[in-house]
Amino acid sequence: MNLLSIDYGQKRIGLAYSISDIITPLPVLKNDDHFLDNLFKIIREYRIEKIYIGLSEGDFAKETLLFVDKLSSVLELPIETVEEAVSTIEAEKIFISNKNKKKNYKSHIDSVAAAVILRRVISYT
Repeated sequence: MNLLSIDYGQKRIGLAYSISDIITPLPVLKNDDHFLDNLFKIIREYRIEKIYIGLSEGDFAKETLLFVDKLSSVLELPIETVEEAVSTIEAEKIFISNKNKKKNYKSHIDSVAAAVILRRVISYT
C-alpha cells in the first residue's frame, strides 16, 4: 500500500511517502493557496492510497484537526491522525547524524519529521 504522511505546520508542510515500506521524504510544501493542488499532484504521482497526519498536543492540535477535516472534505482517501510527540526532535537527530548543512534545516526538517511519523505507522502495523 502506498502511504503518505504529513507534518502539518502553519507555514510549511512536511511530506513523506512509502512504497513497499520504503520511506522517502518529499520537498516541503508551503502552506498557501497552492498547497492542495500540489498535494493532488503528489497523490496522483505516487498513487497514494492512505494518508497519515501527525497530531500534536495542545492548542495546535485543534488547528491540525481543522486541516484534517478540510482534507477529508476534498479527498476520497482514508485519512488517519497519528500522535507525533517528539517527532521533530527525532527528525533533528536524524538530520544532524546525516551531516546535513544547517542552511538546509528549515527546508528539510518538516519532511524528515513526516518520515519519522510514517516510520512509526509502518513499525506498528
